[in-house]
Amino acid sequence: MTLARKTLALLSALTLSTFALSTFAPAEGTRTWEQSKFEELTKGTAKGIALRSEGGLELAPAFKSLATTPSTYIWSIASDSAGNIYAAAGSPARVYRITPDGQTTTIFEPQELQVQTVVVDKSGIVYAATAPDGKVYRLEPPRLEPAKGAKANPKASWSASTYFDPGSKYIWDIVLDNAGALYVATGDHGEIYKVSPNRQHSLLFKSDEVHIRVLALDPKGNLIAGSDGSGLVYRIAPNGEAFVLYSAPKKEITALAIDGAGNIYAAAVGEKRPGATTPQMGIILASPQNPPALGGNISITPAPAVPMMTTPFPAPGLGATGGSEIYRIAPDGAPSRLWSSREDLVYALGFDQHGRLLAGTGNRGHIFAINGVDDFTDLIKASATQITAFAAAPGGGLYASGSNLGKIFILGSRLESEGTYESDVFDARVFSLWGRAGVRISGNSAANSNLEFYARSGNVDNPDRNWSPWTPVDLAAGSELKVPPARFVQWKSVLHAANPAARLDAVLLNYLPKNVAPEVDDITVQPGFHYQPVPHVTGSEPPAPGQPRFDPPPPAVRDRDSIGIRWQAHDDNDDQLVYSVYYRGDGESRWLLLKTNLGDRYYSFDASLLPDGGYTVKVVASDAPSHSPGEALYAERVSSRFEVDTTAPVIANLTATLDGKQIGKQLHVRFRASDSFSPIKRAEYSLDGGEWQFIEPVGQLSDSKTEDYDFRAAVPQPEAAPAPMADTTGNDHVVVVRSYDRFDNLATAKTVIREK
Repeated sequence: MTLARKTLALLSALTLSTFALSTFAPAEGTRTWEQSKFEELTKGTAKGIALRSEGGLELAPAFKSLATTPSTYIWSIASDSAGNIYAAAGSPARVYRITPDGQTTTIFEPQELQVQTVVVDKSGIVYAATAPDGKVYRLEPPRLEPAKGAKANPKASWSASTYFDPGSKYIWDIVLDNAGALYVATGDHGEIYKVSPNRQHSLLFKSDEVHIRVLALDPKGNLIAGSDGSGLVYRIAPNGEAFVLYSAPKKEITALAIDGAGNIYAAAVGEKRPGATTPQMGIILASPQNPPALGGNISITPAPAVPMMTTPFPAPGLGATGGSEIYRIAPDGAPSRLWSSREDLVYALGFDQHGRLLAGTGNRGHIFAINGVDDFTDLIKASATQITAFAAAPGGGLYASGSNLGKIFILGSRLESEGTYESDVFDARVFSLWGRAGVRISGNSAANSNLEFYARSGNVDNPDRNWSPWTPVDLAAGSELKVPPARFVQWKSVLHAANPAARLDAVLLNYLPKNVAPEVDDITVQPGFHYQPVPHVTGSEPPAPGQPRFDPPPPAVRDRDSIGIRWQAHDDNDDQLVYSVYYRGDGESRWLLLKTNLGDRYYSFDASLLPDGGYTVKVVASDAPSHSPGEALYAERVSSRFEVDTTAPVIANLTATLDGKQIGKQLHVRFRASDSFSPIKRAEYSLDGGEWQFIEPVGQLSDSKTEDYDFRAAVPQPEAAPAPMADTTGNDHVVVVRSYDRFDNLATAKTVIREK
């Protein structure tokens, strides 16, 4: 059998073989931990590995740090034909020249706070724009050929001269066309200037937006511009005639890129305020002692009537919320959303050697390859907080600049020779036996042979604390994880360069948790309540292992003839549980079954089924539904003592006599109330159908099973009888008494007295 067929056979049988281990009771069958989705794989650690949005891993392009500058931010980079890089930086403001081998030289240090953007022309002359209150400077290299008879000076300085002063607060971007004309995008008044090679300048376009943030040139020589305020993308003809191609849902256009077919790609960030087309804003400046932090929209405050104090410089994207999006505007002008992220802000757009769109982002320092609509690859995690710009590198690669810290990276045209991915740590929640791995690999058999797979296990959540060593997994011979039984596990893959390159699409680890007994956490007994059944949703999925199960509490209805029992229980294996309920009276040794095979965690029953007395209940939980007969485990818990009393008290020896003269007569009433189980709670009387009146027992305290009552009540005077009834010889009086025990069981009695 070939290696490819062996691998395919293994992938078709992702089950564990039978394990004859007496220390394990079979749990609810073999379980699997699968990782294939992008959201799952982002939790691991990738080195030289790219993550596809559709799921799976592949080798990333070669990526390395080329230079680290003293500046915190690099806002823009440009490269010349020899592969030298020119970096516009801030904090401190400088222009750096970096050779392809990483040698760094400072060629310009302006007085302004930032060098915001930089371009280089075909002859090697560099144009750098500064901010705030900045200018465009022309930087000329030292003479390459020394004068006759003189030695070359490798440290000869570059010369700098003011090339253009727009008189604007900010210069955000500059771009050169093929004829050597320089276009300058400014802020504070939203103007674009054109500066010809002879330094003649003119106002090409004035927007009603406050800032023109980015510029690009399309294949037809039109200038494409993006604004901050309403997120507009303009197309500006060479004669200055402008047309809004797109009004983005976001506030600020942060990057532009145009491919050879004329498709325009625009990145945008920030929440757009409804109806705000011309925002009034006060730009906040920076002091050298308080440099800006990159990562959101330009800081905006209502325009004040008095000058503002200077605080942080408005970095691109500073303060943005709501993530970012990338749009594609087709040559016919039709726009579409291509990519979006709630976490990442796009600062730069570019193309790799295959014409694939790349997005440099913050504030996690990732580079994404945009393959299609919502189809992307997370290529690189850089050692900088933001990726701010791209420039062409020799051999088809790309230079990338980073901020926090200010670094230059090179993204190669070829893949890494080797990449490693370590998964996140998986918690099985209980001690488990680890079986086989299922690894799905894209490509032919040659690609399969260029992947190594490892696993390790441990009983603490930190792999650095005495886990087992990484153990190779032979994917061609059973794929068995030869790691010790433990609670936690982790896998690692190593991909090697091949043609075609190996692509790891999915990993499944099979494991068998050791069965542990369930636990009954708590029991509540509520005499006088009845629980109504809770409807169960058919077809609902049980919670995933390790996820809490939520059962809504049953509705409780007051019912003095019922007793409600409810309990809490859990099982670390997430097994299905069934319950049995038992009861036992005071002084009894045997538990009597009340109800068995309960799936719900509550039960109500008729209180009259139990004689009056004190009781406890016991709930027994079993994981039998998830196990073979005879292999289930049990747990039980006994409730606190409770009392049942459904028998009413008895009223005895009720007598009533009439004392006194005709005026001020009183009834003298005596009776005894007694209960076989609980103390008498209270007693009341009613005379001739009147309101109930509270009466105290003899001795006042009502705390005994037998209480005597002896009281007098005034007889109400009868009203004058009508004439036909004048011969009435007397009146009847009805005395009714009632008594309650501690469980509100009620007894009543009455007597009739005839007044002579």
